[in-house]
Amino acid sequence: MWEILTLIRFVIIQGLGLFIAIIVAGIFLFLVLRKLHSLRDAILLFIIFFGAFLFLYVPQGLPSSIQYPFSLTSFGPADGPVLPLGNVIKFFKEIKNMEHVSDIARDPNDIPPPITRTEPETVKINMEAKEVIADMAPGIVMNYWTFDSKIPGPFLRVRQGDTVELTLKNDASSLHHHSIDLHAVTGPGGGATLTDVAPGESKTMIFKALNPGLYVYHCATPNVPSHITHGMYGLILVEPESGLPLVDKEFYVMQGEFYTSGALGKRGLQIFDGKAMIDSRPQYVVFNGKTKSLIDNIHAEVGDTVRLFVGNGGVNLISSFHVIGEIFDRVYPEGAIGSLPHANVQTTLVPAGGAVITEFALQVPGRFILVDHALARLDRGLWGFLNVSGEDNPEVFRIPEGFSLSRNSGH
Repeated sequence: MWEILTLIRFVIIQGLGLFIAIIVAGIFLFLVLRKLHSLRDAILLFIIFFGAFLFLYVPQGLPSSIQYPFSLTSFGPADGPVLPLGNVIKFFKEIKNMEHVSDIARDPNDIPPPITRTEPETVKINMEAKEVIADMAPGIVMNYWTFDSKIPGPFLRVRQGDTVELTLKNDASSLHHHSIDLHAVTGPGGGATLTDVAPGESKTMIFKALNPGLYVYHCATPNVPSHITHGMYGLILVEPESGLPLVDKEFYVMQGEFYTSGALGKRGLQIFDGKAMIDSRPQYVVFNGKTKSLIDNIHAEVGDTVRLFVGNGGVNLISSFHVIGEIFDRVYPEGAIGSLPHANVQTTLVPAGGAVITEFALQVPGRFILVDHALARLDRGLWGFLNVSGEDNPEVFRIPEGFSLSRNSGH
């Protein structure tokens, strides 16, 4: 109930604020004119001045729908990132039917095992678009739009040459149409033209996985960036015919941006801010959909070789992915598989709507921090831990006697 009250307060302030300001300004103008002129002259002048104001301002200043901020012009190929009054009313009516997810973050261990078969086959995948309510941080509530009720969506794993039959269902509780565009698809819209589904509807597309690599998928229903920044993105791995080299641990990490009307840390239900998105001013930049999503769920041991599948949902920022205290032995830049990987990389770029594969062996124990090395984003929630257990290795890293590593140590 308190989430609804927060939204009502937002609608009242944004929807009625300008109306109240106009009324107060009109009363003030009339009182000033009345003091300087007769009642008849004051009324006539008020009508002239106020009429001219409305004639000049209303066509430019009043939008056709309630949105945040109150007036927003955009020039994209479809509707802009607005909050129509009809959607607000529908949200009030349907919020009780939306699922309240206790933890929106997808477990980074939630990855299908490597493919061992040697022949292509038809792979059937079922996914569900669903709009839910969940916490970005304790007390900070978001209306997330998801694939399978988690962020990112499920990690999809197929083999080069496979035929993929993907069915997308849109949960009946959703308020919007949704679709899926897979960057691994060769075809119009990456499949989005075939999978645009209304609430309660499902559609199926079929494609052949031609090119090996790690690819982003996302919703591509207009306004496309609005759907993505609500959380509708994930990764699909197309393994090469020979497979990837074996490693001991694989983890799934994806960076995303969230644009809210409330300031960073503002409690309550946070309303999407379309202008902040257009201006590239996210309040939250996080891994796996929320703050502190990767604290105690990435574990490995000294001697393990780790592979990180890292994606960037965007929609605006480029990620400079880095693990503090480690060097990437191998990097498949931009998720490309088919050429020799880069070696001995400190920080690797992950473009918006792109991905990267990193691999490295673990020589020493400790807590290694996952970051975007645009480090101001730490304070917006973009960090996590790789926890490594095992025996010390003083030949590689020696801790002097009597010295204790700080729990918050970075570089």
